[in-house]
Amino acid sequence: MARVKYNDSDIALMARMMRAEAEGEGNLGMLMVGNTIVNRLKANCLDFQDLRSISDVIYQVQGGNYSFEAVQKGNVFYNRARSNEKRLAEKTLKFWREHPSKYSLWYFNPYAPCPPTWYGQPFAGQYKDHCYYEPEANTCEAVYGW
Repeated sequence: MARVKYNDSDIALMARMMRAEAEGEGNLGMLMVGNTIVNRLKANCLDFQDLRSISDVIYQVQGGNYSFEAVQKGNVFYNRARSNEKRLAEKTLKFWREHPSKYSLWYFNPYAPCPPTWYGQPFAGQYKDHCYYEPEANTCEAVYGW
């Protein structure tokens, strides 16, 4: 059973986002970005209420900007999805979750050491250049379930 409902276009969209945000961090880095996307869809809390699809997550606007830098700036996000990233996207949609992105709802590259919190949310860990942040305890229970 998959973690969320999805179709082929969701896989392709998510694959493009994973590549655009973390291609330089290899397959594991892209999986972590994909996991964060799925977590946002499942969460239905905090900044991520009423998101009902992968597209809703990826094109979400917060504070007048898209939530993901790759959508704002374009970079490789608008390239076609490749088979490797599609395979990784489907893996996160179905079952993949690992630390530090296991319960993360946020990540970013600070180009410096990871701060202990980000927008008040606790630091979960780092993979290569990206810092991952989980929701504060007892604020977002849905992200911890399957």
